[in-house]
Amino acid sequence: MTSERDDSFPKLDESFQVDKPRIERAMREILIAIGENPDREGLVETPARVARMYAELFKGLSQDPAKHLQKFFTEKYDSMVIVRDIEFHSMCEHHFLPFIGKAHIGYIPQGRVVGLSKLARVVETVARRPQLQERMTETIADLLKDELNALGVGVVVEATHSCMTLRGVKKPGSYCVTSAMKGTFRSNAKTRAEFLKLALKK
Repeated sequence: MTSERDDSFPKLDESFQVDKPRIERAMREILIAIGENPDREGLVETPARVARMYAELFKGLSQDPAKHLQKFFTEKYDSMVIVRDIEFHSMCEHHFLPFIGKAHIGYIPQGRVVGLSKLARVVETVARRPQLQERMTETIADLLKDELNALGVGVVVEATHSCMTLRGVKKPGSYCVTSAMKGTFRSNAKTRAEFLKLALKK
């Protein structure tokens, strides 16, 4: 099953390689456009550095996060599994500035459990795309619900956005919190409350 649930994303192509020379040329033009000299000592290697950085930051565009959930274990366990404080960094697609935070994931298995590190890998892959926090939260929840056939899934993402702290309203310390509830996490208020209590426990 593919994770490409948003038609606005380019089609997944795991063979794709970031066009670093093109990024370098574009970055050089940006430096000129802001009034800098791309040939001065401190900036001469900047376009190449930015190209390598973008290749790393956006590698999730050519990776399918669902592949991390393909290997699972058959277990008769039907209580909640929660992994808290999965740190991530992503890039806001509106201003191309980073947003950084933590994801909290919970699910109730229906015969399938997955290695805990795989949940962190899903978050990592989904985050490494030009993103919206709202979309990221929904994508992770949908993946777990569909790929693991879970009875219920809950995902909460907390992040601070550079586009709010460095520019615009300039409000450092502000956090955006998003959630996605699927299955019994959505239909059962007690299950949802239990998840939120455990996931957000400080």
